[in-house]
Amino acid sequence: MSNEVIRAHLIAGGYPPGQPAGHDHDYARLKILEQLNERDNVHATVAGDYTDIEKWLPQSQLLITYVAGPFANDEQNTVMRQWVEAGGRWLALHGSSGGKAARMPDSNRRTMVKMPYHETLGGFFLTHPPIRKFTVEIDDKKHPLTKGLPESFETIDEPYMVELTKPDQTEVVMTSDWGPVPPGDSGFYYEKDTSTLPGGTRRAIAFVRRISQGAVAYTTLGHKHTPTTNSQRTVDVSVAADGKPPLDMMGSWGTEGFRTLLRNGIAWGLGEE
Repeated sequence: MSNEVIRAHLIAGGYPPGQPAGHDHDYARLKILEQLNERDNVHATVAGDYTDIEKWLPQSQLLITYVAGPFANDEQNTVMRQWVEAGGRWLALHGSSGGKAARMPDSNRRTMVKMPYHETLGGFFLTHPPIRKFTVEIDDKKHPLTKGLPESFETIDEPYMVELTKPDQTEVVMTSDWGPVPPGDSGFYYEKDTSTLPGGTRRAIAFVRRISQGAVAYTTLGHKHTPTTNSQRTVDVSVAADGKPPLDMMGSWGTEGFRTLLRNGIAWGLGEE
């Protein structure tokens, strides 16, 4: 093991600050830190949102985010963008493609707001239908993120619909296809489903976007909740015939496919690939 110290910064948390926002951030934080702790030369800092990001990023090689609600405002995004351009690597998980939701006029529905943060990430969360079982396909078997993965694996997760904000600069390495989703069948309003890839109804599950000397890797996978963090009102019949959500759900964290993807993502972010 090299004696050179590598610094990583982990952001894991919900919104409002300290709230779970429907996810078990404690579990995700622990498992990510365990992965980093396996490397004697990696020192990690931890935060619950993007506050003071300018303090931590300059000394970090890797940024990992697992959030449900927090996002980088324009000033924080500028810091992150410049850091990535200079060679930093950002491993973004699950709710990292979300952010601010605005109330629709004369309606109780909300719609997601696209910001410069999403342009840096390379993905913008539209919505997700109820948690369901689906198959993840590996589209690029030679990429460091997919090393050791089978050609496909099944998971139970929130089926995120994420628009690629820079498709011409993005390499999609994992996809899934659960068919068309009518706007009324999802939580947030959207005018058009811009999450489907050309030629069908497949959607990106994991992608990599290079920005100058650095890069961003993102996966939609990663939902997990406990009885005290669960906010799901219903799930697809592929998960429970009666549509009632399990109070304790491992989601993709319970699959070897996702655990391998996480290990690979951290290795990629640390330059070990």
